[in-house]
Amino acid sequence: MTTLITGGSKCGKSSFAEMILEHFQGRKIYIATMQPFGDDAFEAIERHRKMRAGKGFETIEQYTDIHEISLDKDCAVLLECVGNLCANEMFAGGAIYCPNDKIVSGIKSLSESVSELVIVTNQVGSDGISYSDGTDDYISAMGDINRRIAEFSDNVIECVYGVPVLLKGEIPC
Repeated sequence: MTTLITGGSKCGKSSFAEMILEHFQGRKIYIATMQPFGDDAFEAIERHRKMRAGKGFETIEQYTDIHEISLDKDCAVLLECVGNLCANEMFAGGAIYCPNDKIVSGIKSLSESVSELVIVTNQVGSDGISYSDGTDDYISAMGDINRRIAEFSDNVIECVYGVPVLLKGEIPC
């Protein structure tokens, strides 16, 4: 089962994703993609660690190359988040790189290899503001990546002010 959770910043995506896996009886893996740059990143990472405390998650920090992760079929995975993964891939090494196929195929492979996959992503680009070329490239990449993940996901849910809104499939909790 693959569930994609999208929404704006600080809308309850992470809490909802954890709730979906709350009663999972097997091994639970949290794949963290946020590279810790700056105080804000460290604060966000610490906040998420506190949220997960006591919930039985093992953490794998994987900032790029999601396709390199190999896990047992009987585990559940929470991948947080596609937005960080995309930025890490795009802007590593100084030149802008389009990681769409790499990210989508890596997540698709992960979804086919584990019992349950919950993916947290960000809804970007709906504000209608013009940005610099690099940011526009990022917004375009995220739109494409999110659309393609939604195609193979069993469930797609948008969190709006902490309320899960079903877009595809069913709400799995």
